[in-house]
Amino acid sequence: MLIALNKPYQLLSQFNPNPGEDEQPTLRDLPDPVPDGVVPLGRLDYDSEGLLLLTDERELEYKLLHPSNKHRRRYHVLVEGQPATDDLAPAREGKLTIRVAKRTHRCLPVKARVLKQEPDFLWPRTPPVRSRQTIVDTWLMLELREGKNRQVRRMTAALGFPTLRLVRTGIGTLALPDLGLKPGQWCALDDNHRKLIFSK
Repeated sequence: MLIALNKPYQLLSQFNPNPGEDEQPTLRDLPDPVPDGVVPLGRLDYDSEGLLLLTDERELEYKLLHPSNKHRRRYHVLVEGQPATDDLAPAREGKLTIRVAKRTHRCLPVKARVLKQEPDFLWPRTPPVRSRQTIVDTWLMLELREGKNRQVRRMTAALGFPTLRLVRTGIGTLALPDLGLKPGQWCALDDNHRKLIFSK
């Protein structure tokens, strides 16, 4: 079984709370519980939203998550500031470095572009991103082929544009908007969906 979930904001992508953080909701708190026996394929941070896959097929973990497979992951990212196309060049050219687990990591080249407006398929976030009249916010689209801890947030910060909202909108060529899932909703995926997920 393979499931796609639209993970809400401020939900842990795991079934048990972290020690000392019992107040943070987990996958067990979804309004429509997922089937027993499935586990997340990867993770989305507590403060991130969007497409999260779950499965009871253990072999899919290596197929999707091992760095050698370099599966595409797409994100729509609201950042503080107003980056120009040239500001994203270090990320596109593979020249951007970030700190992960006290080590310097040189990021693989990413696809990155500035969007003219908020994507029309996105849902309102609860609570909303704080609006500030004196600071411009900008939406970006980033496509990565690796998944270090909090990588997108670390990358935009390294570029000088901190992340305000982060939504994973695709894996492979599977697109979350095509699934029609609202935050907290999930659906079972068929063989056609699998082909989209694992397409290079």
